[in-house]
Amino acid sequence: MSNPPAQRRSLGVGRVLIVVYAILAIGATSRAVYQMAMYYSSHPSARLPIILSAVSGVIYILATVALIAPGRSWYRVAWVTISFELAGVLIIGTLSLVLPAIFAGPANVPDVADGTVWSSYGIGYVFIPVVLPILGMLWLRSRRAVVTGN
Repeated sequence: MSNPPAQRRSLGVGRVLIVVYAILAIGATSRAVYQMAMYYSSHPSARLPIILSAVSGVIYILATVALIAPGRSWYRVAWVTISFELAGVLIIGTLSLVLPAIFAGPANVPDVADGTVWSSYGIGYVFIPVVLPILGMLWLRSRRAVVTGN
């Protein structure tokens, strides 16, 4: 008897991906919540990095849920969120290197000065934000037949 697709997705490499996505979801979301509470209203120049960190947290939460949840529609949600994540980290990562002042918070606020979760391709997170969506897409692609029945 074979495992249903949702159970297959949460085994082996899939389980590691889910755990890493969950850790990033907690890290990015808690970072954004803390920054919003401490600096959002008092440091207007910190708003963009804070908002972008919050967006990345939401993306990581959605990706984590989509990777766990069964069914074709959640499989599609996983593809959309992980694709958005890759685009975000590539765009923000590149722009943060070319135009660092846009994504960096004020220098006098160390908790925001390093920019967003995706700044410099996720250097503050050991480049996991740029590698994870690529691994996620490869893994989802390898699981297509399991989920869609093809």
